[in-house]
Amino acid sequence: MADTHQKIGSLSVHPLALGGNVFGWTADETESFAVLDAYAAAGGNFIDTADVYSAWVPGNKGGESETVIGNWFASRGNREDIVLATKVGAGVPEPRGLSAAVIKSGVEESLRRLRTDYIDLYYTHYDDPSLPVEEFLTALDALVKEGKVREIAASNITAERLAEALAFSDSEGLAKYVAVQPHYNLVSRDTYEGPLADVVAQHGLAAVPYFALASGFLTGKYRPGTEVASGRSEGASKYLDARGLRVLAALDQVAETHSAEPATVALAWLASRPTVASPLASARTVSQLPALLAMTDLNLTQEDLTLLTEASK
Repeated sequence: MADTHQKIGSLSVHPLALGGNVFGWTADETESFAVLDAYAAAGGNFIDTADVYSAWVPGNKGGESETVIGNWFASRGNREDIVLATKVGAGVPEPRGLSAAVIKSGVEESLRRLRTDYIDLYYTHYDDPSLPVEEFLTALDALVKEGKVREIAASNITAERLAEALAFSDSEGLAKYVAVQPHYNLVSRDTYEGPLADVVAQHGLAAVPYFALASGFLTGKYRPGTEVASGRSEGASKYLDARGLRVLAALDQVAETHSAEPATVALAWLASRPTVASPLASARTVSQLPALLAMTDLNLTQEDLTLLTEASK
């Protein structure tokens, strides 16, 4: 496996971020440990979760993913080997939002579940337009000064608010966002490309795109007339339109050329895009991991990249 670690602020991360949204949802603790072990054994070191994962499951309260990861750290004794990202503000603890009180209590709950005393990359999960940026940036800066958080980042934020937040951090000498986590993939480009990507590039930030495989659509297993038993099938099937079929055809063509999986090609395309440091993808089982990790060894040609980019317009 090629060692092509990427920089996010002061952090050095593997070019594939492992999504923890499935832990405690479609993967139980035993399955989650197996995936985490296999990812780490392959050289992976960048694990992404959130305090709210997986509150959408009946009977869950949120925090299940963090708890699984914390138990894994405790049983493997490998916390220092991992760059850990989690998030605050999406509803655990209630209420939603980014008030100083929510951030202060949220980080303590996350640290407890994760069984650690620091978080490497702490995201504001959603912007809170009801608050001035100074409220949450001041609260996040305090966490950095206390050593509870190493770097801060933003998910689901507009270009305007990101620029405002960066300017405030600069003017006040506060901890500054080093990354964004946008919705971005071959069939969802306008969710990142344009003003938001421009601000990220202008300020030298990194992007860690979520839904990198479009809820599994870009694995190629969702085709017209094909039934897939998956918790994500509804989300993936919405891409089965003319554009989506064009993208699948292009993925198939490039994948065949390189004897690669469509998922590998889709991730490699995303990793090639300006500002992208580490696409985010999740694996429910160990068998799903090799196609994801193979992106680090897949060298797409300019012809490949152009074909995919044109098909996805």
